[in-house]
Parts: sequence; structure tokens; C-alpha cells
Amino acid sequence: MASYRLMGIVNVTPDSFSDGGRFLAPAAALEHARALAGEGAEILDVGGESTRPGAEPVGVEEELRRTLPVLEALAGARLGVQLSIDTAKAPVAAAAIEAGASLVNDVSALRADPAMAGVVASAGVECCLMHMLGEPRTMQREPRYERDVVEEVKAFLEERLAFAVAAGIAEERIILDPGIGFGKTLAHNLALLARLHELCALGRPILVGTSRKSFLGVLGARAHGLAEPLTADRRLPGTLATCVLALERGASIFRVHEVAPAAEALAVAAATLGGDGG
Repeated sequence: MASYRLMGIVNVTPDSFSDGGRFLAPAAALEHARALAGEGAEILDVGGESTRPGAEPVGVEEELRRTLPVLEALAGARLGVQLSIDTAKAPVAAAAIEAGASLVNDVSALRADPAMAGVVASAGVECCLMHMLGEPRTMQREPRYERDVVEEVKAFLEERLAFAVAAGIAEERIILDPGIGFGKTLAHNLALLARLHELCALGRPILVGTSRKSFLGVLGARAHGLAEPLTADRRLPGTLATCVLALERGASIFRVHEVAPAAEALAVAAATLGGDGG
């Protein structure tokens, strides 16, 4: 049976594209995180800065104010899950690690803060390196690639993997993420999903984060003959479809908003791929 892990999203932001503000209060975030863990999340990814297209940056102090109380509460709750901090800032990562996080999910792939690689290396924690064309405020303004998008993303991830290892981060602690929706058109996203096995050839676990992404709203609207994309709350079927396809192509970590349905879909897919008749 295929091996995989589910990463539950805990957005502690007022402006996330799909659930902004719902879990901004620490108590609400903790309750949500407990629910995700109960549904099967093995990793809880806590983020205090939105990376949606057009998002404005958040300062270190504000990001710490949003995330640390949640991480500390989760660590104290002893839910038996891995805690992840979704940040590109070294001071936030360092404080989060001290609070109990053992994974740094950096959408900049160690490019935004020169001190980040050192923080991760010295702490001996895991890190996820993601591909993003540009930065959140501009990444979806007509993204273009000079050649094949899959080849370019693969080359980028290979280079960042080598950079991380040279900086002292153990290769076995590195996860790679093609950055679905981060500076990609619908066609780019579909090409990456279709050829995900090419990224798996890099030899590191591949994380896929398609949950509620806008391209799923476009495809879902086409299925219903609608002119406008489906809203974020109607993108679960598309999310599950992409997770199943990504599993078949070798992805092993799935970052999702709705853990229970993803767990069920992936369990069926994994049993099918493994030929487990039960």
C-alpha cells in the first residue's frame, strides 16, 4: 500500500483566500487543529502570513503574535502529531522550533531570509522547499516559463536541494513542493500534476498542496457549464481528485484544508494501488 502523510492547514491569518479570519483567535485555531488531528492529520501546518495571490507581507512581530500561542498550545496538548511552521522568516522559524515545531515549511525555498538555512540546520529539523515564480503579490500576473514548466521546476528544486545540503541541512530531512498555484497557469498546474513522477526522481518526498486552489474552481465551473469559477468552499471534489492523481504519481505528503475526506479518498486510492483486497 502506498505510504503517505496528511498535513492539515491551520491558517492563523485574517486574509487567507479560503478561510481568512475563521481561526485567527488562538482558541479557535486550537479547536480546529484538534479536529484535523482527529480526522487523520499527521502534520499540522501553522501559518501566520497569507501567501494567496496579491497578499501583503506581514512583519516578524505580527507573525509571531499570531502563530506562537497556537504552536505552544498545540505542543502542550500532546496530540501525537508533527508541528510545522509555514514561514519564510528565520526569527519566526527559530521561535516556532523552540515552541515545538519540527518542520519549517518555507515557500521561498530558503531564498527570502539568508539566516533561514542556518536556523534549520542547527536545529536539525525537517524543512519543505517550494517552487514559486516571483512572490505572492505578483506571482499570478501572467506567469511564464522560458521552456518546459516541469523541467524548470525540477531544475529549481534540484538546485535548492543542493543549496540546503551545502548549508548543513541533512538531505533526509528535506521535502520538496512544486508549488501548485504559485506562479502557474491552469496549464502549468496540470502539467506538473500529470508529470509529478519526474519530480519524484529527485529522490525526496514530494508535497502537493492543491487544496481549494483557484484552478480547481475554473475546472469545476467547466464541469457545470458555469462562466464564473467555483468558490473555494466548492472545490473539495477537485482537491480530492488531484490528491488521488498525485498519490498515483508518487507524491507522499498532502497539504489540505479538509482532512477527513482526503484521508478516505487516499485510503481507497492507496489500497487500489497496493492491490489490497482486505
